[in-house]
Amino acid sequence: MGVSALAFYLFAVTTLVSAFLVVVARNPVHSVLWLILAFLSSAGLFVLLGAEFLAMLQIIVYVGAVAVLFLFVVMMLDVDFSALKAGMARNLPLGLLIGLVLLMQMGALFAHWQVADGAPALRQAPMPEGVQNTEALGELIYTRYILLFQISGLILLVAMVGAIVLTLRHREGIKRQDVLAQMYRDPAKALELKDVKPGQGL
Repeated sequence: MGVSALAFYLFAVTTLVSAFLVVVARNPVHSVLWLILAFLSSAGLFVLLGAEFLAMLQIIVYVGAVAVLFLFVVMMLDVDFSALKAGMARNLPLGLLIGLVLLMQMGALFAHWQVADGAPALRQAPMPEGVQNTEALGELIYTRYILLFQISGLILLVAMVGAIVLTLRHREGIKRQDVLAQMYRDPAKALELKDVKPGQGL
């Protein structure tokens, strides 16, 4: 067994184990930490495949931004974990039934799986000689699939705006700043002069 094969099995087992621990961990902070380990192991698999750019994106975007954001949200929110566990225990039979159905469907799918003769050659896109994978990826995304790339960006933008609209609530009893009211107020109505006599309180 070579070094590359040993590294592949190490990263693959680490990814699978950490992904399983993300689901079964009782502490949400521990789940996020296991998720970070799964992301790092996936980045190692990308490096073994020769996709260094995707590996760096995995580390910078998912580990450096998404997972850290999850960690801060979980640690800063005052979440009642006992209520969450009670809800999980109530919905556990339905979740197990759905998981069993999905496993049966995946088993039926892989039982009749047949690999085509030319499939291994199509797993890796041919690159011209002397072109790095980052340059080839940019050329592929921003030339051949530029329309699909822009449409996916618009879909994400609509999803972000929709999430903001759905979670926006007008709360009563909160003081809000009205800039126009402050600019156009009448000084005669905003100020009141008191003639205080010596020795007299207000």
